Amino acid sequence: MNSPSPSSLPVHHPQQILAWHQGTPITGERFLQDVATLVVKLPDAGHLCNLCDNHYHFMVSFAAAMSRKQITLMPPNNTAGAVNDMLSEYPDSYCLSDKPMSDILVNQFLFTDLMEHRISHAAPLPLQMSREQQVAILFTSGSTGKPKANLKTWGELQSEAASALHHFPFQTRSIASLVATVPAQHMYGLATSVLFPWHGGMTVYAGRPLFPADIAKALTSIPTPRVLITTPLHLRACLGADLDWPDIDFVISATAPLSRELAIEAEQRMSTEIHEIYGSTETGSIAGRRTLADQAWQLYQGISIDRRNAQAVVSGNHLPQPAPLNDRVKILAENRFLLLGRDSDMLKIAGKRASLGDLTHKLLEIPGVIDGVFLLPDNLQNGKQRLTALVVAPEQTKQQILSELARSIDAAFLPRPLHLVGSLPRNSTGKLPHAQLLNLLERMTEKR
Repeated sequence: MNSPSPSSLPVHHPQQILAWHQGTPITGERFLQDVATLVVKLPDAGHLCNLCDNHYHFMVSFAAAMSRKQITLMPPNNTAGAVNDMLSEYPDSYCLSDKPMSDILVNQFLFTDLMEHRISHAAPLPLQMSREQQVAILFTSGSTGKPKANLKTWGELQSEAASALHHFPFQTRSIASLVATVPAQHMYGLATSVLFPWHGGMTVYAGRPLFPADIAKALTSIPTPRVLITTPLHLRACLGADLDWPDIDFVISATAPLSRELAIEAEQRMSTEIHEIYGSTETGSIAGRRTLADQAWQLYQGISIDRRNAQAVVSGNHLPQPAPLNDRVKILAENRFLLLGRDSDMLKIAGKRASLGDLTHKLLEIPGVIDGVFLLPDNLQNGKQRLTALVVAPEQTKQQILSELARSIDAAFLPRPLHLVGSLPRNSTGKLPHAQLLNLLERMTEKR
């Protein structure tokens, strides 16, 4: 249970560097000044939709919103459609962003405009929050259906961050700084790019680099020892670039399990260690693993797992109540478990079983395949399951891909049809919203 006692917002020492923004160091004192400036300029409202892409801008806005007792809304992605769908449920809301966005149907404020005239000193701020204060509502990605809202308290976010920092070797290796390629609006990004620096006394790179050369440049610009926070999608792109990587103490990846092959290549090419976080929007992060050391996941200290009514349930630590997992797992001793796949991924065709995730993994292993996904359309023909696949492979033909797939999967699961596309509609964390996938599939089907 969370304690009713107040808890202060962790702040770096006045001259300690909290962030690097466009080559300029930002100290703890400057952070307090920026929060103080924004607190008095935010409009009165119950909810703030924080669309800031810059991690430092998001951090200042998040702290200011908490000080004003405003709940920060974090949409599943930053498209106007997704934002408007979310905001329709919160009529007392407005948007704050660091670049103009078109077609947003509520009042929109620019971070840079509000921060144009800064307060010259850090005025006293009400940065004492109750651990029960509701500070954020995050939405699931929509990869398995309509995005769902998940309310988070300040105490839950604090406890999760502290557990993760203890689980991974941040403190034992005295990590000084980190670069995150993930957006702060995602549960993974919020924890790593905002809560980790606050609670771990680290420096964060303010920008969000996406291309491999930009990621390498960002890493070079921050102090060592340093960590890269990323996703399998970005990691694959980094390995595809012919770059000399700067020293990286370790890499943390999340949003989807890494294959052993990708982890091996990443550790060799980048001369580092690959660690993974396991979690969800509903639970936050709850476990981790060193990918090449153990296929099993180790739960954070204070979290336990058991089985209830044939479903795995986790409880303890930052979880306000026991939470079921969306994945099928095999529970091991000492609070460890193996991932077996998602229940929604399991298929049975012609009396044979397979997982959509495993089929997609085999597709991505084919040389020349840049991206791809297996999916089961919603509109089944005559009640029969017919798998299809969307594949990005500019130098491959459909027949070449199907021939390679036939070497590793049963004929019952070969995609019929297979569509070659220019790109997949991945969001900023590399996930594929189900509705957008089906829209792409429908467009490809109409072209046939």
